[in-house]
Amino acid sequence: MEMIPTLIVSAIVIIILFKMIRIVPEQEAWVIEEFGKFKKELGAGLHFVVPVIQRIAYKLELREEVIDVMPQVCITNDNVQITVDGILYLKVIDPQKASYGIENYRFATAQLAQTTMRSEIGKIELDRTFSERDSINNAIVKSVDQASDPWGIKVTRYEIKNLDPPETVERAMEQQMTAERDKRAEVLESDGVKQAAINDSKGNREEAINRSKGEKQKRINEAEGKAKAIELQAEATAEGIRLIAQAINKPNGDKAKSMRIFQQYLAQLGNILKNSKTSVIPLEAAQVKSLIQTILPVLTDKGAK
Repeated sequence: MEMIPTLIVSAIVIIILFKMIRIVPEQEAWVIEEFGKFKKELGAGLHFVVPVIQRIAYKLELREEVIDVMPQVCITNDNVQITVDGILYLKVIDPQKASYGIENYRFATAQLAQTTMRSEIGKIELDRTFSERDSINNAIVKSVDQASDPWGIKVTRYEIKNLDPPETVERAMEQQMTAERDKRAEVLESDGVKQAAINDSKGNREEAINRSKGEKQKRINEAEGKAKAIELQAEATAEGIRLIAQAINKPNGDKAKSMRIFQQYLAQLGNILKNSKTSVIPLEAAQVKSLIQTILPVLTDKGAK
């Protein structure tokens, strides 16, 4: 019978010791209260908590958390209603503030993200909401992070998942996109026709320039050829005159010259008499006699030889 109280006491001691030992998992923080007042934070590892006097008030996750922001209707700057939802990423950096600064930091940050998103969407037009998603996300992160700083929360990023305009707006946007595509096609086609005309005109211009250059070069070549022929003819004539002059200076050169002139004269006179029905001899008899007397010695001397 005396062993029963001892066993009871031992069991109570074991239970108390078991209650005192606490193992905090990695990436968690436990908030300890002593007589209802904040006492300390317990990090990962083995800890001792005094039963009855101390208690675990809050268990907080230190890893980054993902919170779905529920879809909501937002009105753009051009008075178009769109449904927007998103995802919020945050983590606890101060367990004490997260426990006592706000009742439910997850719900509070999600609501704050929704209100901020409505405000940011209301600043821009519908067409810009799709192209400026990054700027909207950054503005929401900045605003929510500043507001949640007293709660010991760090908002890392925010991502818009869906932007759903009404069906009427979607149809209007599709028609607008179709019109824009048709317009671009017409512009590209007209640009192609314009460029083709420009290319044709450039080709014709270059062809005309090349043709004129070829004609110019042809004329230059012909002129150079004629000039060269005239030059050669002049040189030949000069050479012939020089040779004639040399021959005239030789013995009997004057007589040979007179004989050559008389031969040419007779030939031309014969042509005139042959081709003309009426002939006029423009020489007097004395002139003919004088000419014959001039060449007769030459003929006599030639016959003797």
